[in-house]
Amino acid sequence: MIEIVKKSNVDFMSKRYIAFAVSGVLSLLGILAIVAIARGSANLGIDFAGGTAVQLKFERPVSLHQVREAVGAAGIKDAELQDLPTERKVMILLKKQDEKAVGLSDKVIAAVEKGITANKITVDSISEIGPKVGKRLRVDAMWAVIASIVGILIYVSWRFQFSFSIGAAVATFHDVLAVLGVFYVFGLEMNLILLTALLTIAGYSLTDTVVVFDRIRENLRVMFKDPAEKIINKSINEVLSRTIVTSATVLLASISLYLFGGEVIHEFALAMILGVIVGTYSSIFVASPVVLVWSGNKPLVKR
Repeated sequence: MIEIVKKSNVDFMSKRYIAFAVSGVLSLLGILAIVAIARGSANLGIDFAGGTAVQLKFERPVSLHQVREAVGAAGIKDAELQDLPTERKVMILLKKQDEKAVGLSDKVIAAVEKGITANKITVDSISEIGPKVGKRLRVDAMWAVIASIVGILIYVSWRFQFSFSIGAAVATFHDVLAVLGVFYVFGLEMNLILLTALLTIAGYSLTDTVVVFDRIRENLRVMFKDPAEKIINKSINEVLSRTIVTSATVLLASISLYLFGGEVIHEFALAMILGVIVGTYSSIFVASPVVLVWSGNKPLVKR
């Protein structure tokens, strides 16, 4: 409805080899991140690395900001906080450290009691997430991403044809690797929240890619004798305005979450910002070019 780009005629496919080079670098970073995660050498959150969980119950409502300040004042770093406001409880998660779990939990409790004196505190529970649990979660996370890629292959093969499913799967896997690689390079924490964001990005990327593929299929009905490169270029140009509007809308929402959503969802919002940018790029410069290379620029006839 909103024609931001009117009657564009950009030759996207002529830039495919440059795009492949850029995507190769991003994918390589993602592969390095996966290796680092498997070895446990990346900046893993408590979900994957193990650690201590202390749940405190307060007599009156308390803000996460107060608890975070109290914990930080005691020199305890990398603490993750989860709020249970209806039960006036706060879960404090700490990565595995050299200190024993009991000593660390006592230090956290003492810090909170010292920092928040006007609110009675009760220790609800103390538990430790062992390395075996973290390793199992890492393996399950990888299988979740693989399962989503396989699902995409099956769906797009049924909805379109096999060459399209290859393009969609490569683009989706590329987006996941790119975001994972950026997090790894900048030393950002990798946890289950990031996994949630990666699966959300995979869904967004597929949706954007399917829109382009739908237009390619429509143009095939009238351009079935033309080379695949011409059909794909025309199709991308026709949905370019829709792609820009959709991506800009999701990007604005993600930026708002990052700026105003609170510290708890910073990683999720940042991953979504990166994912929308990379996903938009991949639907144009990865998915469609892969279809073109796979078909060998022959007519994509399916009648």
